[in-house]
Amino acid sequence: MDLPLIWSVLIAVSVMLYVILDGFDLGIGILTIFADDDAERNLMTATIEPVWDGNETWLVLGGGGLFAAFPLAYAIIMPAFYLPILIMLAALIFRGVAFEFRHKAVRRPTKHFWNGAFGIGSLTAAIAQGFILGGFIQGITVSGRDFAGGTFDWLTPFSVMVAGAVVIGYVLLGSCWLYLKTLGPLHDGSRKWARRSLIGVFLAMAAVSLATLSIDPRITARWGLTMTSVDFSKLIWLLPIPVFGGACMWGLMRDLRKVSGAPDWRPFLLAVGVFLSGYIGLAVSLFPNIVPFEVTVWEAAARDNALTFMLVGAVVMIPVILIYTAYVYSLFWGKVKPGDGYHG
Repeated sequence: MDLPLIWSVLIAVSVMLYVILDGFDLGIGILTIFADDDAERNLMTATIEPVWDGNETWLVLGGGGLFAAFPLAYAIIMPAFYLPILIMLAALIFRGVAFEFRHKAVRRPTKHFWNGAFGIGSLTAAIAQGFILGGFIQGITVSGRDFAGGTFDWLTPFSVMVAGAVVIGYVLLGSCWLYLKTLGPLHDGSRKWARRSLIGVFLAMAAVSLATLSIDPRITARWGLTMTSVDFSKLIWLLPIPVFGGACMWGLMRDLRKVSGAPDWRPFLLAVGVFLSGYIGLAVSLFPNIVPFEVTVWEAAARDNALTFMLVGAVVMIPVILIYTAYVYSLFWGKVKPGDGYHG
């Protein structure tokens, strides 16, 4: 049994679940900045109130799994991204505090402050995650078994582009979630936000994909693509990934038409499909490296007895978390109406 491979899949799935689940509520947090008034803002936050804190469980699981299962990778990756990780965690904490305090604020200036803190905290967390992802994709400088780069290696034009793509992608997920969960003017407004952000996601994914191909020759070799030639014997096996993503975008644009007749749940599912295609494409580009392009999953893995011991716990706990998450979402399924939400 290939334990390092199993753990790399578990961590990758945990991170993907975090990106999707916390991605849509970060996207809604960003969209609250553009809400017309407090009533609309309260309705937006009511759609995520039962689930937003539970969505972050997967970030803990992914980070904890990396620390325990791949200690070498953790020891290299963390120093490379100390600053954006600290900014992300501070933004998530501040955002969580703001989510509670904005309901309790009485005076108008205080209410405006906490409303802004929730929106800006969501935006800051999304940008920081984009910088981490961009810096990770472009590679980390390693000497021996240690990080050997600079404090700001992650801050490059490529990582800025990826950060922008992450923000636009989260806005797309948040818009589609609002389309699923609301009625009336906010439902119509969320459709417009989703259509506009989908165009941005298309352009951002195309730009990031092309830029990623130029980062390392091993990526172009994996896909069989260069600026001057195409190796169809390699590309044909991976072509379903971008085709799937393109089909999801096409279907999403059709479903977001004013008279499409599509069920309200389908745009969110298609938006998840867009993210899934990009995530799988990235995994294919970087595998088997867990520290691009220096350390593989097998080189970074802990000893087999430790991986086996932790796997027993994961086999028990992950299904419990999944079942609980599914139960909470099913319990609060349905449209949110004015007056729903926080009553503490």
